[in-house]
Amino acid sequence: LLLRKDFLVTIDSEQDLEKLKRAGRVVAMALRAMAEAAQAGITTAELDEIGAQVMRENGARSAPQLVYNFPGATCISINHEAAHGIPGERVLQPGDLVNLDVSAELDGYFADAAVMVPIMPIPPLKHNLVHCTQLALEKAISVARAGQPINVIGRAIEEQATRCGFSTLHDLGGHGVGRTIHEDPHNVACYDNPRDKRILKEGMVLTIEPFLTTGAVSVYTEKSNGWTLMTSDGSLSAQFEHTLVITKGRPIIITA
Repeated sequence: LLLRKDFLVTIDSEQDLEKLKRAGRVVAMALRAMAEAAQAGITTAELDEIGAQVMRENGARSAPQLVYNFPGATCISINHEAAHGIPGERVLQPGDLVNLDVSAELDGYFADAAVMVPIMPIPPLKHNLVHCTQLALEKAISVARAGQPINVIGRAIEEQATRCGFSTLHDLGGHGVGRTIHEDPHNVACYDNPRDKRILKEGMVLTIEPFLTTGAVSVYTEKSNGWTLMTSDGSLSAQFEHTLVITKGRPIIITA
């Protein structure tokens, strides 16, 4: 990764890209295994161990543990928990919306992705929230091109959320990633912020992660554990995320 004055996340060689892809594959494998196991009756600690085992078996390490000493290998957030949910003895119940967020380091390269898993059966509102959030991610990826303002990402996310009747969180969003879990560009918003004049550059590595809610636009940190971010009014929250490399055309999705 090439260090520049304005951004620290540019692909500088095919070797960089291949190593990022290797890290991304481990993230995708861990998410797939966790999602397949997520069902009513399993604990979030058991799900976390599944993700941790995939990382161990592939020589990768949990990025949240490595960088921040997070008390879990992965983040598992449920319903009105927007992010950074700590795995533990909580048992998944029918109707839960479960966010699985995996960040891994492999050979000095980092990748980050997240998916939503609804524990069936779920009511229409929850189904629509998950579906719309996934659409928002797809829309944002489709407009992320070198030479475009970073804000095209947030605009696409907010437009999709509004069409569905949902809100977006203003204090959570995407970020640069590559040589560590959070790099420049920080604060890749999931809402329309026309004051953000930064430009997407070819080779830039970042995450796109829409956070949609049934009403809230902000979060607060749960005091009991100091980690979990909760929607300000108890709204339901959903998030999908991919790590990608910006190109002149469609981005390269590292965690697909």
